[in-house]
Amino acid sequence: MVQYDAASSICQALGRGVTRSKELTLSWIRKAAENGFARACLDLAGLMYLDQPYAREVGHVMEAAGVATSTELVEGHDVPPDILTSVIHWVRKGCIDGKSNPPDYLDALRREALVGTKYCHNKGCEVVGLLKDFKVCPQCKTARYCGASCQTQDWTTGGHKEKCGKFGAIGSIKCST
Repeated sequence: MVQYDAASSICQALGRGVTRSKELTLSWIRKAAENGFARACLDLAGLMYLDQPYAREVGHVMEAAGVATSTELVEGHDVPPDILTSVIHWVRKGCIDGKSNPPDYLDALRREALVGTKYCHNKGCEVVGLLKDFKVCPQCKTARYCGASCQTQDWTTGGHKEKCGKFGAIGSIKCST
């Protein structure tokens, strides 16, 4: 659903590189969310809900303690109440387009946390699982794979070899446009 590359995409659009740091990337996502970028709000909420590294520390909102939460929003979520309050804060801020509904978005996050989704970068793969169960490409640290066979197939025939080369060897991202 969400990736750490949101901030690096912004930097790419500006023609600047960014150091590959999950904590730094999350701080940029938070800045974008604070400035009203709906996608960044929803990405931050999703990363916090799924307990991605650093997400709960960076995304926690102290003033969200006053957020009115209905029983409909809170029911059935296995997330600490203070974190859920912050998640609801970001979801509400991100669902401003009128098409997204906060309870529906929270349900989708809950389903993804419980059941998982397709994270494997190999286009032909149908494996569903939790994000933590998928291994990251050691070179670009962006693509995820369910196993070595999918990674090898995507490298040889799926085009990842060409895309992976767009990333700098020292850990900075180069604009691929």
